[in-house]
Parts: sequence; C-alpha cells; structure tokens
Amino acid sequence: MSRLDSFINRMSAQRDILNHVRDGIDLPDGDVLEVGLGNGRTYSHLRENFADRRIVAFDRKFAAHKTLAPEPQDFIEGDIRETGQGFVGTDAALVHADIGTGYPDVDAVTLQWLPDMVAGMLAEGGIAVSGLPLAHPKLEEQPRLPSVEEGRYFYYRRRG
Repeated sequence: MSRLDSFINRMSAQRDILNHVRDGIDLPDGDVLEVGLGNGRTYSHLRENFADRRIVAFDRKFAAHKTLAPEPQDFIEGDIRETGQGFVGTDAALVHADIGTGYPDVDAVTLQWLPDMVAGMLAEGGIAVSGLPLAHPKLEEQPRLPSVEEGRYFYYRRRG
C-alpha cells in the first residue's frame, strides 16, 4: 500500500470513529483533549463537532494553521509526556491521541506512558480514540467499525 493510501485510510478511520462517537455514544460531562495538535485538522473537526465543550490541545510547539489556533489557555505547549500529566484526574469526556510515528521502536517508547496517561485523563465512561493501541486495564476496547481496517485506529471506553 502506498504511503498516500495509508494516510487516507488513517484519516478516514479517524474521522469515522470520531463521527461515531459524536452520533452514537453518550459522553459524560467534561472537556475534549487533543493529544497532538499537529497541523490542526483533527482539532478543527473536534471544534466543529463538539462545539459545546472546551477543547484543550497539546503539542511540543504550535505548528497548526493560524486559523485553527486554540485559545491561548487551551493550548498546552511542551513535551506531551510531561504536560499531559497535569490533566490526569480532570475527568475528560473524550481524549483523542494521534501521536504515533510509524516507527515501531519510537512508538514502543510512547506506548510505555501513553495508555496510563490517557486512562488517567478520562472520566468514567469517557472515550479514548487513538492511532496507537492503548492496552490498559481501565480501558475497554470498543468494537471496530466496519469502515475501519483491523489495527488502523482504535477506540476505548473508560471503565469505572
């Protein structure tokens, strides 16, 4: 599969799951956390589809298009592994994390801390959507959508 096709599949899976969460899952009260702002495409989608919630974005540095800039208090700059810890226990309704690199050795390091951080950020019943698998005892993997290829994108509900 070409890298272009792989990218399109990942973006389609991401959109389909986020739309499924919007349309078919009753979320608890709480913020939406975007772990990895990147160029802001997903942040734009979250802002449009979860407009009634505060959306907080994290990244090493701001690199999104200026029209997609979160309010200054809603952009947390710095190493996500460190800055995200400040949001553990904040009972977010939804956490979206798309910080995989496609390099198995780099992603293996991220997977040593990301599942625990995401589980800790979520309210009971909250949803985590991720490009990386989040194996954690407090996260229950949800059924794969028919439009999403096996292993392409994941979503979980936070257990009580």
